[in-house]
Amino acid sequence: MKKSKILQIALAVVIVVLAFVLYNSIMKPVRFDNEFVLRRDAVVVKLKEIRTLQEGYKITYGKYASTMDSLIMGLKEGKLPVVKKYGNVPDEMTEAEALKQGIIRRDTVFMNPLEKMREEKKIALTDEQLGKLKYIPYTDNEEFEMAARFVEKSGFQVPVFEVKVHLSVLLADLDEQDVRNKIAELESANKYPGWKVGDLDNPITDGNFE
Repeated sequence: MKKSKILQIALAVVIVVLAFVLYNSIMKPVRFDNEFVLRRDAVVVKLKEIRTLQEGYKITYGKYASTMDSLIMGLKEGKLPVVKKYGNVPDEMTEAEALKQGIIRRDTVFMNPLEKMREEKKIALTDEQLGKLKYIPYTDNEEFEMAARFVEKSGFQVPVFEVKVHLSVLLADLDEQDVRNKIAELESANKYPGWKVGDLDNPITDGNFE
């Protein structure tokens, strides 16, 4: 009777252990996918913000910045000519007529491109947040890869840029085999195994997450 009881307890323990192993094997890829999505979304937010800043930089300088530091510094110190309109156009007039009669006037002023972007609500980042924008989320202050140059298209030199992060960097602290599998999955579909905006060979600013 005593031996039977011990066997029952041992069997119960084995069942619990097997159930735990089975549950863990089922949940392991689920946990990885959840973490993958969480990190992807955090990266996408930053890549979109960097793209917006790059667009503002291009308007100011006619090219894209090749580093995050030059991007932020250029926007903070740059000057952008902006046409300001003063006065209101009467309903019965066109703007050209109101301008001719002196009812309204226009002046060209110089604005800081970063402040202009904030004024137009294109970005809402503080200076402190701008300083941290180059760091990849969920990493030990690893930085996004960034590059910019000119490429020839239809006989013209066109500015291009690219900002990206490889999954091996973004997911460095997760299970190595899971990361390898995800990279292989994307590469087999001829996709970049990571997240990026822009392209160094084509004048596009799209992200591969869109």
